[in-house]
Amino acid sequence: MNKKNVEMIAIERIEILINSALREINDNEKLSQSYANMALKIAMRVRIRMPYTIRQLFCRKCKEFIVPGVNSRVRIGRTRVKCIRITCTKCNHVYRKLISM
Repeated sequence: MNKKNVEMIAIERIEILINSALREINDNEKLSQSYANMALKIAMRVRIRMPYTIRQLFCRKCKEFIVPGVNSRVRIGRTRVKCIRITCTKCNHVYRKLISM
């Protein structure tokens, strides 16, 4: 198998694992966390960058799988510079995403 095929298979499996983790987050958080960790390990092993939509589901500090409203808090800032604040409830790390208007 060449590198391109391996990368395509890895991306496909990462998406399957993340979708399974999102389905299981309400019922079994531990199982959901293990699915997400497997997806991270696949990405690191194959040395590919995960898409932005998947990357934003991981805390940047503790690397835990966070889902807005389940195990993270999402707030809209009240300053002149509009931003969304996402707080991980496990490590209380806050990161902001600017909202362009």
